[in-house]
Amino acid sequence: MGYAMVVMKRFFVMVMFLLVVAWQLFPQAQEYRWLKIGSLHSWFSNYGAEIEIKGPNRAQEDGLRWPALFRYTDCLVAKALWIGTTDYYDRVTDITYPYKVIVVGPRAEDPKNQFIPVRFVMYGKYNHPEVYVDGIPATSNSNDIVDSVDASLKADRMIINVLHTYLGITVTRKIMAFSQQFHDNYFIYEYTFKNTGIVDADGTQDPRTLTDVVFYFQYRYAAGWEPFRRGWAPINNISWGRNSMNHVLYFDPLDPTEPFRVEYTWYGPHSKSKVYMDYGCPDPQTGRLGSVQYIGNIVLFAQKSPDEMVDDINQPFTTQWIGSDSEDPVDYKGVNYGADMYDPGIMTRRYMAMTAGRPQKSHAEEVGDGYADLWGTDPGGYSHGQGFGPYTLEPGDEIKIVIAEGVSGISRKKAEEVGRNWYRVWGKGEDVPLIMPDGSTTTDPDEYRIAWVKTGEDSLFQTLRRAKENFGSGYDIPQAPPPPDKFYVESTGDKILLKWSESAENVYKEHFGGYVIYRAVGKPDTFYEKIFECDKLEVASLKRDFDGTIYNVYEDRTPKRGFDYYYYIQTKDDGYSGVTLYSSMFWTVTNRPAQLKRPGLNTLEKVRVVPNPYHLKMAYQQFGVDAPDRIAFFNLPRYCKIRIYTERGDLINVIDHSDGTGTETWNLVTSSGQIVVSGIYIALIEASQDHIDESTGEILLRKGEKCIRKFVVIR
Repeated sequence: MGYAMVVMKRFFVMVMFLLVVAWQLFPQAQEYRWLKIGSLHSWFSNYGAEIEIKGPNRAQEDGLRWPALFRYTDCLVAKALWIGTTDYYDRVTDITYPYKVIVVGPRAEDPKNQFIPVRFVMYGKYNHPEVYVDGIPATSNSNDIVDSVDASLKADRMIINVLHTYLGITVTRKIMAFSQQFHDNYFIYEYTFKNTGIVDADGTQDPRTLTDVVFYFQYRYAAGWEPFRRGWAPINNISWGRNSMNHVLYFDPLDPTEPFRVEYTWYGPHSKSKVYMDYGCPDPQTGRLGSVQYIGNIVLFAQKSPDEMVDDINQPFTTQWIGSDSEDPVDYKGVNYGADMYDPGIMTRRYMAMTAGRPQKSHAEEVGDGYADLWGTDPGGYSHGQGFGPYTLEPGDEIKIVIAEGVSGISRKKAEEVGRNWYRVWGKGEDVPLIMPDGSTTTDPDEYRIAWVKTGEDSLFQTLRRAKENFGSGYDIPQAPPPPDKFYVESTGDKILLKWSESAENVYKEHFGGYVIYRAVGKPDTFYEKIFECDKLEVASLKRDFDGTIYNVYEDRTPKRGFDYYYYIQTKDDGYSGVTLYSSMFWTVTNRPAQLKRPGLNTLEKVRVVPNPYHLKMAYQQFGVDAPDRIAFFNLPRYCKIRIYTERGDLINVIDHSDGTGTETWNLVTSSGQIVVSGIYIALIEASQDHIDESTGEILLRKGEKCIRKFVVIR
């Protein structure tokens, strides 16, 4: 064997060895899917639960973002899914454990042995629309990527997450999101736990009957991320929920005979705040309220037994709160750390937490009227525990559990209004009556603030009731109309042009009702104002032909030069369900600014090519990370032709610049579709018409006048 062959063989062996080691160390990379089509946004993990500081942003609070348009409104700290059984003979250790518990979350995972991801896909009713600003992708929802389109879906998006487990129970988690405006702030989770006997990713089977099986969920919620990130939090522990208040309901407050199995959380008063009983966490300098969210979940269905496909209203049988840092109750010490499934002590304590039952008082009732951060000894605050079972699962048996999770509260506008009014009296000492939620008045600013923030509880209940109605109807709620599948925003010198496709009209023929356009100034996470609305009969007047394709067009002629503008368009229906429904703003809201471009000049002297040289690896410094390959011509005449030649004189592209601005871009592609190579290029800029001074009639730049600019491309 030659020397080269020996070296190659050794190299191949080394590579294979490293791959095996890598698989052992990192057996299954974490994958994410996002649901961002309504006012509640969140990420989901193929591991089966969303683990603390393991999300895409690696932040303490990351997920359950509501209202999702605004930054730092996340409410999720961590989740967990545990499965426990009794008298389990372990095939690896040759030991029978009195309690065998496998875990994913709240802080650890074992995707090689315990919860083993095997499928993770997202289905959509339709693809995400194309959204561009000045030819650049401009959607804040770039990670809304569906693996398969299914027009028959009742949910707008559905994630399917399948995992095999060490115990031989295969977990299927379906997560559904809806864009309809009355159902867009909750997710519905359908869990199926089936005793398949499959114990690893290879499909190895170890069929056996499992006894006293308990499925346990843990939810760590907090509503203090925005005050923490924006700098007015009383102390940083609000960001991980030290003062979160957790309450449990078993029946609907409006109908005591109706099951309403709800666990929910809100921002509790903090002892370090400068504000008395600081519900809503107001900024002492401005009054702005930063923590008005109520976060919770409702059990929609819990199968009674493998043989009885009926809802057991006595489930979950465990709703005991648990210390988020596993310090309180002391009997559960350490249970939220690590993923050890061979330590009898930790598994016993975990199983005790999973089967702790229903407490006489909820955590919120234990705290009472005191400061939430001073109650108890756990430095991390407290989380919800939720246990279902115990079940006996023979091979082939399965259990279905359905849970909805939502966030609500007073609206962003109402929160800002209440905060301003509170501060006028509390901070500035103005003597004005304040209107309470019931219409009465008060001069006590704290009474006023607290009363309004606490109405968020009713808002959350309404959200969860809607989820319950949706599930009870078989997800047969009125469907929101689809958005246009293309939405383009183009900056020009005297207007901003909005174009969108006819797709919604074609798909939604029977109930199509028209369009609405909204605009924000300065930044995308702010309040939008309606600038245009039309009904079905007015749409015909919007049609224009662009190179053989018909678009609807709206010209926004009110922008001011130097300002950034953001837009979204909604389709509306004809109100057939009794109320007008709209497509979600999050399908089309832009995250790149449109601006009035600089006006074109009446001279060729100041034309520039930027960047020059163009270097592929450095182009992002000029136009941003996500920008496509391009160079820009600045300070152009309003009307001109740009002919681009190679150094040896070959004409490779002609650009007709006619929008009246002084800016044009080129994507470094020839007219025949070839990407240009490294080299020197020549741009010949020629005025395509006379440029005349409107006040004097003087010709400032004559048609046919030319200038030449050289530029370099480096790839």
